Amino acid sequence: MGRAGMLRHEWIAVLFFAHLAVAALVRRRMPAGRRVAAGVGAVLAAAGVFAIARTAPAAVREWTPIASILAGYYLSGRTFFAPNRQIEAWLASIDRRLLGDPPFFSRWPAPIVRLLDAAYIGCFVLVPAGLGLLFAAGHRDQADLYWTLVVASELGAFAPLPYLQTRPPWVLERIAEHRDGDPRRASVVFMERATTGANTLPSGHAAGSLAVALSVIGTLPAPGLALLVLALAISVGAVVTRAHFVVDIIAGVVLAGAVWWLVPA
Repeated sequence: MGRAGMLRHEWIAVLFFAHLAVAALVRRRMPAGRRVAAGVGAVLAAAGVFAIARTAPAAVREWTPIASILAGYYLSGRTFFAPNRQIEAWLASIDRRLLGDPPFFSRWPAPIVRLLDAAYIGCFVLVPAGLGLLFAAGHRDQADLYWTLVVASELGAFAPLPYLQTRPPWVLERIAEHRDGDPRRASVVFMERATTGANTLPSGHAAGSLAVALSVIGTLPAPGLALLVLALAISVGAVVTRAHFVVDIIAGVVLAGAVWWLVPA
C-alpha cells in the first residue's frame, strides 16, 4: 500500500463524509448545533482522509480506516433529531412477532447473556483483529481489499441515518431503567455511555462483523470461519442486548453480503 493515489476505501470514506455534509445542509429541521457539528465535522473528516492519503506512510494508512469508521458513526449520530415513530412501531411489531413478548431470550441463563453482551461490545475489537490476522499470516497485500469491504459495510450502515431516523430498542424499552433487575449490565452501561442513542438501519454491528469475516475467510479459511461464528454471536448479541431490532440485523447481513459480492478482489 504505497502513497500514490487514493485507495478504494479512502474514496468510500470521502464520499460518505460528503454525503453527511450535504445531509446537514439540506435537512432544514435539523437543530443548528447538530447541523454545524455534523456538517463541519464531516468536512474536516473528509479533509483528514485526503491529507492522510497524500502524506502518511503505508503503515499509518493501513490502520487509519478505524478512525474513519468511528468518525462516521459519531458524526452520523449528530444528524439524528426526529425519530420516525411509525417505522419504530413497525420494527418493534416484527420483533414481538419473531421473538415473543416478552422475548424468549429473557429466560436464557445469565452466563449466556453475559457472553452475548461481551460479543456485542467486542465488535469494535473485531475490526482491527481481522486485519491483524491477515498481517500475521503474511498477507499485507490484502489490506486495501479488507478495508474496502469493511469500510463500505460499516459506513453503508450509517449512511441512511440522516433520513431514516429511529431509536434503538434499548431506548424505546427503557432498558437502562429496568432490565430483569440488573440495570448495570455491561451492555447497558456501554450503550448509555458510548453510543449515540440513534438506531442504525442497517446494523453496523451485523454489517461490520460479517464484512470482517468475509474479508478473511477467502485467504485464511479456518480463522475466517471462527470470525463467522463471532459475527453470528455479535448479531445475536445485538438483539439480546436490545441494541438493535431484528430487521436491522437482517439488513446489515444483506448489506455486507452485497458489498462482498460487488467488490472485485
